[in-house]
Amino acid sequence: MKYVVDTSVLIDGRISQMLERGDFEEGSVIIIPEAAMAELEAQANRGKLTGIQGLEEVAKVRDLCKTKGISLLFLGNRPSPEQIKLAKAGEIDAMIRKVAEDENATLITSDRVQYTVAVAKGIEAIYVKQERIRPEDTIIMSFFTEDTASVHLREGVKPYAKRGKIGQLKLVEIGENPMTLQELQEIAHEILEAARQDEESTVEIEREGVTVVQLRELRIAIAERPFSDRMEITAVRPVAKLSIEDYKVSEELKRRFVEKQRGILIAGPPGAGKSTFAASVANYLMEKGFMVKTMESPRDLMVRDEITQYAPLEGDMRLTADVLLLVRPDYTIYDEVRKSEDFQVFADMRLAGVGMIGVTHATRAIDAIQRMIGRVELGVIPQVVDTVIFIDAGRVEKVYELKFTVKVPHGMFEADLARPVIEVIDFETKEVEYEIYTYGEQVVVMPVKMEKEEEEKLKKKVEKAISSFVSDYEIDILSNSRAVIRVPPDEIPSLLGKKGRRIKKIEDSLKMGIEVQPMEEKIPVTVEETKKHWILHVEGMEGRRVSVYAGDEYLFTASVGRKGVIKVRKDREAGKAIKQALMRGESIYVRF
Repeated sequence: MKYVVDTSVLIDGRISQMLERGDFEEGSVIIIPEAAMAELEAQANRGKLTGIQGLEEVAKVRDLCKTKGISLLFLGNRPSPEQIKLAKAGEIDAMIRKVAEDENATLITSDRVQYTVAVAKGIEAIYVKQERIRPEDTIIMSFFTEDTASVHLREGVKPYAKRGKIGQLKLVEIGENPMTLQELQEIAHEILEAARQDEESTVEIEREGVTVVQLRELRIAIAERPFSDRMEITAVRPVAKLSIEDYKVSEELKRRFVEKQRGILIAGPPGAGKSTFAASVANYLMEKGFMVKTMESPRDLMVRDEITQYAPLEGDMRLTADVLLLVRPDYTIYDEVRKSEDFQVFADMRLAGVGMIGVTHATRAIDAIQRMIGRVELGVIPQVVDTVIFIDAGRVEKVYELKFTVKVPHGMFEADLARPVIEVIDFETKEVEYEIYTYGEQVVVMPVKMEKEEEEKLKKKVEKAISSFVSDYEIDILSNSRAVIRVPPDEIPSLLGKKGRRIKKIEDSLKMGIEVQPMEEKIPVTVEETKKHWILHVEGMEGRRVSVYAGDEYLFTASVGRKGVIKVRKDREAGKAIKQALMRGESIYVRF
């Protein structure tokens, strides 16, 4: 009997299995078409794991044929480079069928299309069903426990895993013996087979020396020579699937998500939980009636089934964006915005009216905005991104909002220096922390908020200069060159002096600009404690936005609810500040 084997059964390792089981009679002839060898060689040269597996299978088959008394032949024409490029269109498969037809041999394949075409053309064929490998039964899954975030397998090194909670992960040994190349190749082959057979898994990236697989919730990177010095398999899994409620974000931030489509950047260091938070936002928006899609490479966000996850179309996210503009989602989650073209695609979609939420790496919240400078035109940045959410150790650490205005930048005084300025504002306190503007040919990112010690020194200097002219006052140092002084309304003329000469003299002596404002009315509040909240009772101020103080210290700004109360969670920074103020015996009051 003569048998012709195609590429699919060589990659699967099925022929060696059949030889070991004794499925071929002694004296049989196994024919490997040159077209199949050429396809495997081309795949191996491109660094594809499938090509290397296929060639290793050929070597194994050769050794088994010698011991089993079976002949092994290589027949047929070698395909041209153009025919190899057309392999997906069936060109190589046609050449393999031609060998089976010419040799009057039986074709063995695990490719359903190849088998169907062969039978249709009258060629005797055997269809070998692929053995079902369930993702949960793979070796790589056995390394994971409930608290395992990632597994790291490297040739010649003991296996390691990162275990623990987000922000408290520790690298621990999970095996006594170093991993061998053969063990890693078996694990990699099993991963690839399971991904191809499972509807919820995909091979996301196949390039020279590296393959990225999404095996259910696992994102697996398989690196080989020459890309890496040794073979390595890294599998990453989200430790937790959280809802937006688990992050304890404020109601004001939730309203910001849903009141209109926005441009949002979710930033943080690697492993901080950015993608997990992005998935929770996507699910929240879907619950609120928004149509949400994602753009990912690889597709590893743990989102609801209603949310379609798109990969780069023909390897290009710009083509994916073109399709999404036709689909018209309300929000698109763009995972891993890193390169210049990623920022440009993000900006194009945002300016087209699509709500965009991007995930990007940054060590500080302001760094996420700085990454856009030079990639997106400066004046357009606030239209592209109006909110930055910084995640660290699985928590929302900082939220910025961006506003565009024309003003004299911080540290400048002359009115003719006014220019377009992007203000980076703390979402909780509403204080401007940075200003971004052009100065000559440079883009300046200027910190506005001062260090505490320097602010206290300036406050004492201003206090000394004005204390003899007013009985009561409050001083806010905006920068080392600007301050706001609030005094009782009836004492404003005394501080200004005739035609403003006194305040001008004070400004010259201090070398800083001073703005005089009437002192706001203080309203004392009663504080009630519950299990999770501080309740501030501010009756008569329903619906108004007020600033909360403890003694002379500003705490935060909030809106009074319909019942005349402000609820503050104890585990938030504002809640901790209230607790400390009460422990010091300071009174809590609001201003408006």
